[in-house]
Amino acid sequence: MTIDRQLLARRLEKEEELFERLHPRSRQLHEEAKNGLFAGVPMPWMTRWAGSFPIHVESASGGRFRDVDGIEYTDLCLGDTGAMTGHAPEAAVRALREQAAKGSTFMLPTADAAAVARELKRRFGLSQWQFAVSATDANRFALRMARAVTGRRKVLVFNYCYHGTVDEAYIVLDDAGNPIPRPSSLGAPVDPRETTVVVEWNDLAALEAALSKGDVAVVLAEPAMTNIGIILPDPGFHQALRDLTRRHGTLLIVDETHTLCAGLGGCTALWGLEPDFVVAGKPLAAGLPAAVYGFTDAVAESFARVLRRDDADVGGIGGTLAGNALTMAVMRSVLEEVLTEAWYRRAVDLQERFTAGVESVIVEFGLPWIVKRLGNRSEYWFQPTAPRNGGEAARSVDHELDRYMHLFALNRGFLLTPFHNMALVSPDLSEIDIDRHTNVFREAVESLVGTPTQGDAP
Repeated sequence: MTIDRQLLARRLEKEEELFERLHPRSRQLHEEAKNGLFAGVPMPWMTRWAGSFPIHVESASGGRFRDVDGIEYTDLCLGDTGAMTGHAPEAAVRALREQAAKGSTFMLPTADAAAVARELKRRFGLSQWQFAVSATDANRFALRMARAVTGRRKVLVFNYCYHGTVDEAYIVLDDAGNPIPRPSSLGAPVDPRETTVVVEWNDLAALEAALSKGDVAVVLAEPAMTNIGIILPDPGFHQALRDLTRRHGTLLIVDETHTLCAGLGGCTALWGLEPDFVVAGKPLAAGLPAAVYGFTDAVAESFARVLRRDDADVGGIGGTLAGNALTMAVMRSVLEEVLTEAWYRRAVDLQERFTAGVESVIVEFGLPWIVKRLGNRSEYWFQPTAPRNGGEAARSVDHELDRYMHLFALNRGFLLTPFHNMALVSPDLSEIDIDRHTNVFREAVESLVGTPTQGDAP
């Protein structure tokens, strides 16, 4: 079944008109913000929300938030994982309040930092941990460490990967399979082809060919690709990746920032991975800027040999606010009291219901679409089969249809992640919330394709 593009354009125009009628105060604030904020937003990517301007938030709690026009939303974006804990979890708010009254940052450790490291070690299995302000920084620091201990310069990443704004990761393969700087990447300090090798996810032959040259210090990989839709590893891919990196003297970083949705120790624990480094960020401090990177004893011993104590403050690894007391207190509360086994069980149960609801609509209307799930995260694709790599995924993107589905949902009280069809489910939500989304998704589909063709919806 194909979507009538002229109908889609007309429907999108009507949804835009409805959006503007519903959000007069957000529109006013957006226009006022242009006097000082570039494009009226704190960061350029905020212009990619489905509406003609971003809605402005007034308050949030759990899995919901309210905007300045008084409209309440079920939040399925959750800060693109940054608020995966739910907004303002009680334990984090308490820790924030108590530590703020005692001081925020000292450039000295607190007992909370060591407690956080012990819990991270328990969850992920790596023995040594350090802190950063964002997962981008944590990835940068891990890359520097890997280069320092291997004496090699190159990094290997996967086509259309996501590792924040790490310069080395802004490289993709063109249609002929040649590496090029990622389109629209701005002001790169160095052409990424000088620093980085890029291959397709799940392509073990290309991976082995790249590593066999002996100049790759480290592979930087998500355990499952996420920012171009959920792309799972083929059976045996991770074991082969680990075997190949070890055989060729290459280290392995697993970036769990978006895959903390999988469980207590992310995919590293769920799938029994054995990386040299793990990076994570976003939800660990309930939305405060925070990230961690862990590494093995072997890496720690090698790094200690090249680290000069007198130059440790200017070695390119660190940050004045990294590991600050306020963040450590909140992160400890999140790990010990919020992101627990019970939290994950409830969130995954709701996500399974969400996925089943979307799939039921796809079946009912006979659509050539699919849904993929990882933990409490799922994404739907406007194609009949799951992509195996980033190149296939990028070619399947339908920006106009994406925007319509997002805006239709937003106008009916559901916020999805703006860059792809991703939904995170907070355990603060109810089955009624999930079923209401299924109904809204069905209405959106019906508005484009009309009467169901299969007739076997639940």
